Amino acid sequence: MPGWGHGRGGLYGREPEMDAIAELLARARAGGSSALVLRGEPGIGKTALLDHAAASARDLRLARGTGVEFEAELPFSGLQLLLRPALGHLAALPGPQRAALEAAFGLGPATGSEPMLVGLAVLSLLAEYADETGLLCLVDDAQWLDRASREALLFAARRLHTEGVVMIFAARDGEGSFPAPGLPESRLSGLAPQAAAALLDRHPLAPALRYRLLAEAGGNPLALLELPVALAAEGGSAFSPGALPLTDRLQLAFHGQVSRMPAACQSLLLVAAADETGELAVILRAAAELGAAVEDLSPAERAGLVLRGDADGTTIRFRHPLIRAAVYQRAPLGQRLAAHRALAAALGSPEHADRRAWHLAAAATEADEETAAALERTASRARERSGHGAAAAAYERAARLSVEPGARARREALAAEAALEAGDLERARDLGGPRGPGAGRRPGDAGASRPGAGARGLLAGLLPGRPPVAARRRRAYPRHRSRPGRRTADPGRAHLLVPGRTAARGDAGPAGRAAARRRGSTRAGGAVPRSSRPRPFRAAAAAGRHPRGGTAARPGPRPDVDDPLRRGARIGPGRRRLRAGDRARGRMPRAGRRREAANGAVLHGRGRGVHRPAPGRARYRDRGPGARPRHRPAAVGQPVQQRARLPRCGQRRGGRLPAQRRGGARGGATAAAISPGAPWAHWSLGLLDLGLGRAEAALDRFERLTREPMRHHICATRSTPDLVESAVRVGSPERAAEPLARLATWAGSVRQPWADALVLRCRGLLAADDQAEALYTAALDLHSQDVRPLEYARTALLYGEWLRRAQRKAEARGPLHDALEVFDRLGMRPWAERARGELTATGAPGQGPRPAEGVAAGLTPQELQIARLAAQGLSNRDIAAQLFLSHRTVGFHLYKAYPKLGVASRGELKEFADRLGL
Repeated sequence: MPGWGHGRGGLYGREPEMDAIAELLARARAGGSSALVLRGEPGIGKTALLDHAAASARDLRLARGTGVEFEAELPFSGLQLLLRPALGHLAALPGPQRAALEAAFGLGPATGSEPMLVGLAVLSLLAEYADETGLLCLVDDAQWLDRASREALLFAARRLHTEGVVMIFAARDGEGSFPAPGLPESRLSGLAPQAAAALLDRHPLAPALRYRLLAEAGGNPLALLELPVALAAEGGSAFSPGALPLTDRLQLAFHGQVSRMPAACQSLLLVAAADETGELAVILRAAAELGAAVEDLSPAERAGLVLRGDADGTTIRFRHPLIRAAVYQRAPLGQRLAAHRALAAALGSPEHADRRAWHLAAAATEADEETAAALERTASRARERSGHGAAAAAYERAARLSVEPGARARREALAAEAALEAGDLERARDLGGPRGPGAGRRPGDAGASRPGAGARGLLAGLLPGRPPVAARRRRAYPRHRSRPGRRTADPGRAHLLVPGRTAARGDAGPAGRAAARRRGSTRAGGAVPRSSRPRPFRAAAAAGRHPRGGTAARPGPRPDVDDPLRRGARIGPGRRRLRAGDRARGRMPRAGRRREAANGAVLHGRGRGVHRPAPGRARYRDRGPGARPRHRPAAVGQPVQQRARLPRCGQRRGGRLPAQRRGGARGGATAAAISPGAPWAHWSLGLLDLGLGRAEAALDRFERLTREPMRHHICATRSTPDLVESAVRVGSPERAAEPLARLATWAGSVRQPWADALVLRCRGLLAADDQAEALYTAALDLHSQDVRPLEYARTALLYGEWLRRAQRKAEARGPLHDALEVFDRLGMRPWAERARGELTATGAPGQGPRPAEGVAAGLTPQELQIARLAAQGLSNRDIAAQLFLSHRTVGFHLYKAYPKLGVASRGELKEFADRLGL
């Protein structure tokens, strides 16, 4: 706001904030990047500081945008306004990023890309637009940004490094929400008394009135500027002291100015306030419906209530957002509804369909199926553009406007699913849970929401301590059973819930599974007809795996089933086939392909902008009979399962976990059902104990897995080699006999080299000295046929220990060296120390520096990760796409890494591939 006194830069009393902005701009001129969030109450001076930043950065490129309250449900509307000057650089972006951003802005066909790919495209576009000049991005009223724009901008802001970009957000307290974790913030308070007095002295006031205003304004600059004007216009009695909160008094002051305008001018201002995009052509078309014309805008312009938004005069804006709030909120309801109807009529062209739908909804006073359908189409378009939060809001509003109960239930379910896709668990719980709009209906009712049942089941599974609820809700989803002469109600959606129902049987425990079998046997039509089985069931049967645990011959691979999984080309269906076929029976006849498919799905997801593996996808990388134990959490967003993996991080680093974390990871297990994370927690904590030499504690944890309710879980099978090793170390090998027999039976059905190798390792631990060597060497031969370095290293360690005890120290050094190299590369400190101790006992010379202390010792984790990818031959842009960075940041890290590694080019870097752990 102009005229803030006579301080430096035209702002009096804001020297610290102006110094901070000057430092950010200096960093941008030097090629660095930074971000800042300004927070404060309305009128505290956020916009004035943004104006000051823009005036101080005339040598930088400028991109400026504002959050629009009435566009908060239109995905990417705020982002499009901000990046409009930079759209000419879209062609420089990688193809997938360019397509995602064009789809988000409606400039190209919808690609169905993930929201994070849009965020990565924003980061790349900012870097390109900054060029060598530098860029200042200013976002005012960030609390009103639509969710999709907010997430994309924050994604980019948190990854700025060396692009020469400064991003400053201004967010208001008390309205909307602009959470910005990870970004520095500056909270603006009221002006100091001296500065406030200097600002107020611009108006000649009586001493008593001056004192009153200073006390009530509390240093708020807008109040110090506007309240004297309002008091003078109302004869000094516009409101009594303290009668209203400050913001309400300011709105009242602004409304007093508006109420003195002619009636036609007030109508035109109301239309502008209801639309607030500022498009003068649209505003004038709508105002014409209310009897106003462009000439009626002149009184408001002369009073300074509205300003021209650009040089060509095609847009207008209010001088301050509180003026717009005063115009809209204090208008009678009938006039507000008429303004929205007029705007809907003015937005009749197809490109304005989404805005028209929301204005129709704002004008609706009762159920209206036509408006509900328009909102549903808006939600569908938002979902295709990755605006899942906006889609949830549109579906929810459409449900409230629905006439038919069935349509209302369907839209409620779609709203819950969209909220879940947006990661808004609280909103999804409200929409799809028992408190939501669809509460009280049974799954079999005509108006029941079948997709909503699945969403409720998935939500319950993601919440800690809720597995029985998840199992019950997932099973409540009606089976897609055909009736005579009637097709299934919704076979196209059945595949979405097969994984959930399959997982529910596993998490529900023995009693839950038995109850499910009893229900299945008593229902009419007991078995699901082949014609109505969801596709994952048919795919599983085609691959020779019966999803309900029956036996089937295993024919050769079928290209139509296996190839998409191996390529990882289709994440969703591929993952669902994996879950339905392999997880349901708990077997893995094609372990390598499954692992390859899951990893391919994750890599493909990164190409689509998936910032983290979706629930289930990471589990397929980590879980199942063929899963390799991972020693770092593979994903976030799965509260119970991922919390259970914390001990593996501790095992990897050799650290210890607080007692509350050790206990919290196991929470939720009962005799009737288990928490999804409990078996993984027991296995992980057991591995941690075993690695730290606490064999008795480890054996106790592994034996818990062999008892109900976890006996059925895959962890009970895959932890058997660890159980055998623990039992041998405590001198009780007989405690491992029954679990080993189960493992051998399972391995015989799987017929995989790595599984047979585990059995041979266990038998080597239990065998007599004259038989152990043959078993260990056979196990190592089988390990060499599979890419599982950790299992190879553990078998080599045991073999080396056996050789040393047999006084064959020279022969022991080979396998021990192999084991140490793997443990060091994986960062598994306890196991590496154990192997190093064994090597020392053999009389081996000094081991030399560990990889962490060698050539890559000076690299930061980010530099090491980038150097590894560069050594594989990836370009800076390819690396940036994988790591969700800008290509300038990648180049900066490589520039810093080269001297540390003693190389000068990518060609030389390839020589260090092995030493970098590739």
